This record gives sequence, structure tokens and C-alpha cells, in this order.
Amino acid sequence: MRSKYRLLVVRLGAMGDILHALPAVTALRKAHPEWVIDWVVEPVWSALLTAETGAVRDTSAAKPKQPIVDRVHFAGTRKWRRNVFARETRQELAALRRGLKREHYDAVVDMQGAVRSALIGRMARSRRYIGEARPRESAAKLLFTEKVETRGAHVIEQDVELAQAIAGDELKPVQPMLPFDPEAEEWAEGMMAEGGGTPVVLINPGAGWGAKRWPVERYADVARGLLNRGWQVFVNAGPGEVALADEVVKRTGGGATALLGSVEQLIAITRRMSLAIAGDTGPLHLACALGRPVVGIYGPTDPARNGPFGTRFKVLRHPESQRDHTRRSAPEAGLLTITPAEVIEAAEGLLYSEAAR
Repeated sequence: MRSKYRLLVVRLGAMGDILHALPAVTALRKAHPEWVIDWVVEPVWSALLTAETGAVRDTSAAKPKQPIVDRVHFAGTRKWRRNVFARETRQELAALRRGLKREHYDAVVDMQGAVRSALIGRMARSRRYIGEARPRESAAKLLFTEKVETRGAHVIEQDVELAQAIAGDELKPVQPMLPFDPEAEEWAEGMMAEGGGTPVVLINPGAGWGAKRWPVERYADVARGLLNRGWQVFVNAGPGEVALADEVVKRTGGGATALLGSVEQLIAITRRMSLAIAGDTGPLHLACALGRPVVGIYGPTDPARNGPFGTRFKVLRHPESQRDHTRRSAPEAGLLTITPAEVIEAAEGLLYSEAAR
């Protein structure tokens, strides 16, 4: 008879969504350190879970390379959708199915609530498949054997409710443990050494779609204002966002520094930030997960559900902005009412209060 309970977490992506699931899974890890906890994820986001792909979790290390999960399974669903009938797609799907089934999981928990994640979770053939009673895509619930009515306002609270259903625990969100990548940490130390000890602010001008994206020229105005105050400014460039970062740097006359690094490097540099400024996007939620103060610039997404959590923050949002996840290309009207001066004021308030602590 096996002595270890075996759990599979299904949360494929993206960055912010994985970070929203991590406080619940971290709480489970703390409550049940003896459990085997594995995760299915898109390969591009695996650095949020492990700094050494395929390694076994080392609980004795002061800074474990793989602090949450024992094993990561890769599901390249984005690539598969582009090549549905390709031989490589069929082979990778078959390998994933075999790998999941072979682990004989006692339970699977779907923290994504999409049909594609639900189908992948079913591959494990576990008798317990836990998901929300009202998932993001309603058809997904047809594949769950246990449906949890979640009542929390924030998605992090909802994920904790899902986690509680696994073993009947009473859990609370905790600050997630993120991996340490030695090379990325060394790189980040070198970047910070150039600032001479002044406050360092990370700006992220990108967002998942246009309606959430505050204009790049306004981010540049904020960057100039912070530089004029003697602060150092880094501008993160996520996938497909290099032009946005370059535009901010250009408009600051080269005063700001663009970051074009890996996920591992983004984790390492964010650990050292004095403050992060961004919309509803992965780097903002990464800063929250690492306990850094944040200024959130919100429009069509509801900060009560998707806003900063677990850290000191200031959210700027027009009172008439309505929750709308339509992938529109133009910025939402309420978002455009937010001025650079308001963002700088919020940043100063957080930075000065942090310095006084």
C-alpha cells in the first residue's frame, strides 16, 4: 500500500493565472509536506514552478530549486492547436496521456476551468477529479467528478476553496514559494549593482489584450517622472512586447533600461524591485507573489477578482469601468482617464511608506 497521497494540479497558463493558483498549492504543500504534488503546465511557464526541469523536489535545501512540485508534466496546447493533425502533436499527446496515467494520482484538481484543461486532467484516469461548479467554460464541469461551489471574490480565494476540497483542510492563501535559478539570480545582482542603491521600479507596459493596455506614451511619462526623482527604471518586455519596451526607453532618452530576459530572470529581478507598475498582467501578479509593492492600472478587468493580492498596493481604476473580457484592441474608455500624474503619486506614496517601515 502506498504511503504518499498523490495529487495532480492542472493549470496550464498563463503567467498571472499560474501565480493565482500558487498560493493555494503552497498552502497544500505546507499542510501536507509528505504528499506528492505534480503539475501540468505549458512549457513556457514551467520556470514559475521549477528552476531545473524534471528534478525531484529537494526539501532540505535552503532555497529549493523546485519548492512546490515534485514533477512537472508539459502540455504544449498552444503549439498543438496550430498543428492539430501533425504527427508530433499526436506523439506528444500520447506521451502525456501515458505519463499521467502511469502516476496513479489519488486526485486531480483543475484550477483553470477550461475544456482543454479538463480534458487533459481526465487523461490521468483518477477517480477524483475536482473542479469549480461554475468554471470559466461551463462545459468543463461535465468532466469533473466533484464540483466545488466557490464563494471567494478573488480568484486566489476561489483556488484555495478548491484546494480545501481535496482533503477537507481549512486553508488560507499564503505567499507562494517561487524557484531560485542560480544563474538568473547572479544576473539580477549584476543589474542591481548599477543602480547605486537608489529605488528601482519595474514598469510593464504590455497586457494580454488591447483593452487592458494603458497607452505606452503614458508609461513613458511615468518613467520620465520617476527618473527625474532619481529612481532607476526597468521596463519589462514580455513575449511580443519588445516594441513597447523600446518605445518607453526611447521616450526617456535612454534613461530607462529595457529587460528582454527569460522568465527566470524576471523572477530574479522582481525579487529586488522597490515597486512594480503595470496593468492586469503576469508581471504585476509576479510582484505580488514576491511581496513587492505594486501600482495596478486597471480598466475592463475587475480588481476585486483579478487585482493585486497579498502585498501592499494601490489600484487605479475609473468608477465607471465595467468588467468586460472581450478581446478588444483599443484601450477601455475608463482606462484612458487615468493620468501619469496619478500613477506617479501612487508610486511615491508606496515607496515613501515602504521606506518608513
